[in-house]
Amino acid sequence: MLDSRFVEFKLDYTKAKDVAIGAVVSSEDISAGGHLWRLELVSNDSKNVRAIFDAFAIIRDGTPSWSDARRRADVYTERGATKGWHRFVTRRYLDSLYVTAGGWVTVMSGVIVVLDDEALPPPPDVGAHLGRLLDRADGSDVSFIVGGEAFPAHRAVLAARLPVFRAQLLGSMADATMPSIALHDIAPETFRAMLRFIYTDALPAADEEMMHDDELGDSPTEIFERLLAMADHHALDRLKIVCARISWDNVSVDTVATTLDCAEMYSCPELKRKCIKFFAAKKNFKKAVLTKGFVQLGQRFPSVIDELRERVVGLRL
Repeated sequence: MLDSRFVEFKLDYTKAKDVAIGAVVSSEDISAGGHLWRLELVSNDSKNVRAIFDAFAIIRDGTPSWSDARRRADVYTERGATKGWHRFVTRRYLDSLYVTAGGWVTVMSGVIVVLDDEALPPPPDVGAHLGRLLDRADGSDVSFIVGGEAFPAHRAVLAARLPVFRAQLLGSMADATMPSIALHDIAPETFRAMLRFIYTDALPAADEEMMHDDELGDSPTEIFERLLAMADHHALDRLKIVCARISWDNVSVDTVATTLDCAEMYSCPELKRKCIKFFAAKKNFKKAVLTKGFVQLGQRFPSVIDELRERVVGLRL
């Protein structure tokens, strides 16, 4: 049997960002499973109670962030026990995505308490096992050559996960017997992330690292555009949704036209709808139409420009 509660925690960011390292900012107490719980944000750092804890940040437009969401299941062994994450969201992304005009950050959190004596099942770990198989290259029987870099893989795993690869890797095609397959028009970093997703059904633990890797010289929008293109090409629908959500989390007046271009190109209707709605806001439209991405959008998809005109008609620009 389960008992759960959710609480909305509003953080006064203008005050909280100046608190000392180790200082704690707490939410109000909530009751679940006969126990009191609270959300504690730390600057930078009796009974066995089994509980599942969820937390996610709210983007300044009021939508929940998929990329900055966390879940953990723990056994709390004593009163006052504290569990959490060392890195919930970076300060850089707090400033760019989550801080409202009034200087507030909103975090939604919830706790689910297991009230009976059944053991709390551990989270699924098939992806973790397959990820280790990929890392060690145990039993690999094919390699992909991308930009001069070799990526060992397993035909059976790829064929099971990607129907478009099944005939190529296990059928009568020439690639079915070749020890290595060369891929062109894809960057090694993009292929590495896609291959990790194929094995684990998740982006690398470093997906955030990948988003913020300045050494690549690319913005998060550009990185996930390429990954979205590969997901569409290989019919990885779940990866398409993941990339679309992260692209939306990083949208701005500078990138919305390019993101809308990708949404139309790779058939992401939800992302397209959100981008058009973002465009339709007067304060966004006046800046977004001046970007290079908007010019390219008009050249590639005139019909999308027509849709935008319908949405912004009546705006006194």
